[in-house]
Amino acid sequence: MFLVTGATGNVGAELVRALLATGAPVRALVRGPDAPVPGGARPVLGDLDDPGTLAGAFEGVEGVFLLPGRADMAGLLAGARDAGVRRVVLVSGGSAALADMSNPISRSMTLSERAVRDSGLAWTFLRPRAFMSNALRWAPQLRAGDTVRVPFPDAPAACVDPRDVAAVAARALLDRAHRGHVYELTGPQPLRPCDQVAVLAEVLGRDLRCVGLTDERSRVEMERTMPADYVEAIFRFHRDGTLDESRVRPDVQEVTGRPPRDFRQWATAHADAFR
Repeated sequence: MFLVTGATGNVGAELVRALLATGAPVRALVRGPDAPVPGGARPVLGDLDDPGTLAGAFEGVEGVFLLPGRADMAGLLAGARDAGVRRVVLVSGGSAALADMSNPISRSMTLSERAVRDSGLAWTFLRPRAFMSNALRWAPQLRAGDTVRVPFPDAPAACVDPRDVAAVAARALLDRAHRGHVYELTGPQPLRPCDQVAVLAEVLGRDLRCVGLTDERSRVEMERTMPADYVEAIFRFHRDGTLDESRVRPDVQEVTGRPPRDFRQWATAHADAFR
């Protein structure tokens, strides 16, 4: 039995499907009874920020797919260990390697990895770069017109398809050979935001225009949906160059045996979300 946290998210839902396709029994952690989970998975209620709610979720589970940044990561992991869980696959991010305690995003990722290392459980860490699915934030603009306004228009990233992250996570849960490994997950090429918009234009058959936002306007837009210190952290990544997300890594192919999907494949699969 495997427990997938974040089972309704971009990676979690894909991981549930990938595990079910192998015939593995899957328990999907959700916060509400009406949360949609892929058919065949058993939904179970619980809150990662309240380890006391997870005893039933952990019961009989061999491996857990875990999200980072929990309020009581040590308590959560202790509960998993006491329930008989043997291994954890943690998805963190590239900034975990920076171990920059002054940066709230890097700090959260780094401390999450440290807690898992200290838990006594077997572990695998996944460090995906930017997700291709982040482009879905442009959908409202594309439904309103043909101009897409983006922050950091010239910052390239080797974005990764969440399906590829899920595919690596499934291998790590199912095969003990991945214990103790850190996988840096990217797509096959670095693209700037405006390069992604150009691909979307071809896929959708539309004449789209990409416009870069000023730093001031980017801050205003980003602070509508995230804390100011996280916005500052992202600016440090992209404006100060503390995090390079443009480097292509071979880990997806080495683990799965096939090349990572490119942005055109992702855009084609999700074209209806932009129409």
